[in-house]
Amino acid sequence: MRTRSNSGVRLDYYQRVVHKLILDHQQPVTGLFPASPDNDHAWIRDNLYCILAVWGLSMAFKKIADQDEDRAKTFELEQSCVKLMRGLLMAMMQQKDKVEKFKSTQHPLDSLHAKYSAITGRTVVKDNEWGHLQVDAISLYLLILAQMTASGLQIVFSLDEVAFIQNLVFYIESAYCTPDYGIWERGDKTNHGLPELNASSIGMAKAALEAMNELDLFGARGGPSSVIHVLADEAQKCQAVLQSMLPRESNSKELDSGLLSIISFPAFAVDDPQLITKTRDTIVNKLQGKYGCKRFLRDGHKTPREDPNRLYYEPWELRMFENIECEWPLFLCYLVLDYCFQGDKHNISVYMQKLENVMIRKEDDGIKLVPELYAVPSEKADLEQCQPGSQERIPLGRCPFVWAQSLYILGKLLQEGFLAVGELDPLNRRLCSEKKPDVVVQIVILAEDNEIRDKLIEYDLHVQTIAEVAPIEVQPARVLSHLYTYLGRNKKLGLSGRKSRDVGILSTSKLYSLNDRIFAFTPQNFDYEEYYMSRDPALLASTFTANVAFLGMSWKQMLGRPTITLLATQYLLDQGKIPMAMITTMKKLKSGYINGTRVNLGQLGDFLSTSAITNLTSFLGSQEDGYPDKLNPQVHSYLEEHLLRSFSNKMSFLSRPAGRPNARMLKRRMSVRGAIKKTRSINVDSETLGMEGEYVGPQLERKPSWLEVDYGRSPSPDDARRKSITKGTSTTGLGVGTITSTEVSKDKLPTPPKEQGPNINKNIPVIVRNRTASESQGVSYAEQETDELVTMLRDTESLDEQGDILQYLVDTHGLEFNTGMTENGKAVRVKDLLKALYEKACTQKLWGLVRHTAGMLGKRVEDLAKAVTDLLVRQKQITVGMPPNNEHTITAPLPENELRQLIHLAYGDDESTAMLTQELLVYLAMFIRTEPQLFMEMLRLRVGLIIQVMATELSRTLSCDGEEASEHLLNLSPFEMKNLLYHILSGKEFAINSVGRGNFSIVSNKSHRYGKKSQIILESGQSLQGNIEDIAPIAEPDRQGQWLRRRRLDGALNRVPRDFYPRVWGVLEQCQGLIIQGKVLQPNLTQEMTSGELKFALAVETVLNSIPQPEYRQLVVEALMVLTLVVEYKAVSHLGGTITVEHLVHKANQIFLEDQMRCNGDATLCCAKAEAGGGGGGVGGALLCGGAAGVCQHLYDSAPSGSYGTMSYLARAVAALLAERLPPEAPVECAIT
Repeated sequence: MRTRSNSGVRLDYYQRVVHKLILDHQQPVTGLFPASPDNDHAWIRDNLYCILAVWGLSMAFKKIADQDEDRAKTFELEQSCVKLMRGLLMAMMQQKDKVEKFKSTQHPLDSLHAKYSAITGRTVVKDNEWGHLQVDAISLYLLILAQMTASGLQIVFSLDEVAFIQNLVFYIESAYCTPDYGIWERGDKTNHGLPELNASSIGMAKAALEAMNELDLFGARGGPSSVIHVLADEAQKCQAVLQSMLPRESNSKELDSGLLSIISFPAFAVDDPQLITKTRDTIVNKLQGKYGCKRFLRDGHKTPREDPNRLYYEPWELRMFENIECEWPLFLCYLVLDYCFQGDKHNISVYMQKLENVMIRKEDDGIKLVPELYAVPSEKADLEQCQPGSQERIPLGRCPFVWAQSLYILGKLLQEGFLAVGELDPLNRRLCSEKKPDVVVQIVILAEDNEIRDKLIEYDLHVQTIAEVAPIEVQPARVLSHLYTYLGRNKKLGLSGRKSRDVGILSTSKLYSLNDRIFAFTPQNFDYEEYYMSRDPALLASTFTANVAFLGMSWKQMLGRPTITLLATQYLLDQGKIPMAMITTMKKLKSGYINGTRVNLGQLGDFLSTSAITNLTSFLGSQEDGYPDKLNPQVHSYLEEHLLRSFSNKMSFLSRPAGRPNARMLKRRMSVRGAIKKTRSINVDSETLGMEGEYVGPQLERKPSWLEVDYGRSPSPDDARRKSITKGTSTTGLGVGTITSTEVSKDKLPTPPKEQGPNINKNIPVIVRNRTASESQGVSYAEQETDELVTMLRDTESLDEQGDILQYLVDTHGLEFNTGMTENGKAVRVKDLLKALYEKACTQKLWGLVRHTAGMLGKRVEDLAKAVTDLLVRQKQITVGMPPNNEHTITAPLPENELRQLIHLAYGDDESTAMLTQELLVYLAMFIRTEPQLFMEMLRLRVGLIIQVMATELSRTLSCDGEEASEHLLNLSPFEMKNLLYHILSGKEFAINSVGRGNFSIVSNKSHRYGKKSQIILESGQSLQGNIEDIAPIAEPDRQGQWLRRRRLDGALNRVPRDFYPRVWGVLEQCQGLIIQGKVLQPNLTQEMTSGELKFALAVETVLNSIPQPEYRQLVVEALMVLTLVVEYKAVSHLGGTITVEHLVHKANQIFLEDQMRCNGDATLCCAKAEAGGGGGGVGGALLCGGAAGVCQHLYDSAPSGSYGTMSYLARAVAALLAERLPPEAPVECAIT
């Protein structure tokens, strides 16, 4: 018999250790590991970490198989791994009903259990007796299952088990928006059982989803039916949320050592090397000690000051645990493995040394054990708190702590060269942060029919039609989403397949094969049926370029290139022409680059060899009926049905017979007129927004135009004349500042102007002037009046008028009211008329009317719930409704219908603004996905305030009054709306160009001065500016008002300086509270929360949000910043009692006005003059220059820096405050840096 080599001897030693510490405890029936000899509970997570050492050792033996018994040892160790993995699988499969339920509810009580009985594999505690929802544990199971299968182990035996695992993938799919109890099973760190969104769970889920994708669970012997499918978009969402959270763990834990398992072995979930380094460094700096790392700051577990008789902590007692948290050697094991994977030999030995110093030798056989944790003895707690790291600690808890022991053994096997890192990671996850070559996005444009193809050829764009790309079939994304619902269905187990209907751009950018057919799918956000935003070509073009950029960044871990298939349909044509926005985008594509992403425009057939192709046959076959090769009959009929239909919408109720309106009709029209406008709620008045120089005097005298009554949105006489000449087009004249347009049907000219143009103009003003209040409000209309309204509806040309009549009908009779008209033998309801009007308004691009009718019809914005979730999971809270009284905060993802109810509740009857809110939420979500840096230092997005600021900005740039500005705002096309929002978020200057048809385009301003201001000349022949100029010099170059605008935008967006909240925490430490708007920030917040905690930031933000005027809020933020500087430079030892921050702002204003008096500055024209006259600056000033909260406009408009800047005045105010508070003999040192 040959002698053993050295390596063999060493491995035999490790085998003895593994047997003694790990395998001897494995239960023979279930294969699970109990927590300890006297506790038979088996935790999923701990069991998985325990088995890793066994798996590692089996691979080490496989390499040096000197003798037959080594091969036997390998097999024996491998089978122990299989036994454990199957034991966990059986335990979870007994809870299959929970998996099915959880896919729909995501409710903590419907989750799989986190621990089972090691003896029976059954549950050990009830659903509500434990924080069972731990997405990271189930994800870790899937990740290890994937890695072990890839290393050659066969763990899954039957197709039913494959279906169950496919459903576990759905179970963790929505991890990015599922708050859970996390790796420490406690949720919020006060341990009151509140789940929260945890970065460690999201990262583990991302890793599991990527590892399972396209994995054959039967290994090399499997076929298409044993392959697991993952929608790439789900992993991408986890990735995006993870990147926005790190290095934070959750709302209550600003940092957690558990993140080491995410940035390195086993998950390798982060792609960005800088973020990995930042997270590791933060953990090492803030949490590492001599004995290991703390789990998180102020972790009371097993500390001497913890009350062992209750599970939870009071918020105020968390402060007691500071600096005496227990240190866990487990994290030194993670760091050792991390450096092994980096190949950093120096750090491996440093950390291995640290780890071995704190291990404990067993008496009998000298094996070194890793204890669970090291705690400070109770008599030394005070000393440790004063001088962290000075006291000796004692080991507590389980010893050995098998989770850590197992990782230690892996570390030793790697360090001594028995294992290569690639063997522990056969799926090569460790390479995900390596640099990759640029992605080339392939783009195919198809025409719906020959007519559109020929129109594109005119622009030198050669495309194929759908018919020409056969046999490849092109379908909308919703077909793919339907096909995916068959994935994972299993009758025997009662599992229903995928619940979510969402398929993202990554999924539709693959091609799919099904038997011998090949499918391409158009992106989901181009499915036309749903929503008016898809009616704006410019918005579609910009969404498309955003999609391309997104694919360029996010297409990872996939074989082949992404292919976007776009369909040019009749639906996109604008009056028979292809919109310019589309043409310019297509031309850019031909150049090979679009916004920095490489693209390749070509034909579908040419891309077959380079595209990513996924085979769907496996789960669409009739597997369970014994015909795996045949298509499931339901799928077959569905596909037959869906071979592309054309979209047509022909409704003819609103076409009008010729004839002239009689006088009584005209009278009736007056009472309905303006019904839509009465619902508006956007507020741009000078009170809440502190508008500058708004004209509040009497309305300008204006000449009434054709049919113009208190509502300037119908055509003027000369418009009508112009229309009678230009047949079949739709032009627009600007009524006073508001946008009007009329549809002219091709065969009929507008009758009234032609027959009696001039006299209508003479008559109507008379009607207008005689119209009494009783006529417009008090009349109760009888039945025949409804018929009359309906006739009138047919007679009127103006869509706006039709809108007003329908608004009136809805208000009086409701949507389901039968109008008495019939169409194809069916009764026509008001709702049908509204739908027809909506279609027409869409065609004519009357966006204000489109938004209003969409709101009345209750149309939903596509993906509203998804947009809100995208914002929330990136730690942004949202409020909807108009401040200060109607704001509703959304802090957790809600289902679509609840969101719509909430938004409609917040805006009352104002359908247009409710629709606009939904639209803006979708744009904000688009921006946060593609340009997260726009949202830096913003915690809460107040959509109502953003809408008001958008209207304010329009009224400033167009020099018009508030009501008009809000009218303009609601009439912006979706693309311009998104553009305006972008300019406001990024703080860029912009100018407005008028582009015929009353639509505006918003253009960035490179210089700080505008070119020509938008020349909107009003119909009355004089510009609105005339009357305003003597009040506020708006016409001056725009340098003036720049800082005021900046502060107003930052205030409305809730933007604060970097590290603002942790610095306010420092100020609270030094005083007895801060008072803002009568609300107090109590110093005990610092007892409950750490300085970097998101919960603390939200508490401060809530108080700041009680200030209604955005620019005043910004000055309060600046005043707080001055206070933080006083604290940081230790100018004084303590700030004394409570500080009312507004007093500082008003004191600074007073000093500012005194300075202005002295040097005769601008403010002597308003507030400083009032002071001189003894009018009392606050009150008199507010009357004179309209500054918010009685602070002079000129102070708001001062730059922060400089000797006359706001910061220097605030610093002087703070110095004055300190002078009052300090004892008179103590000199105040004032050093301005």
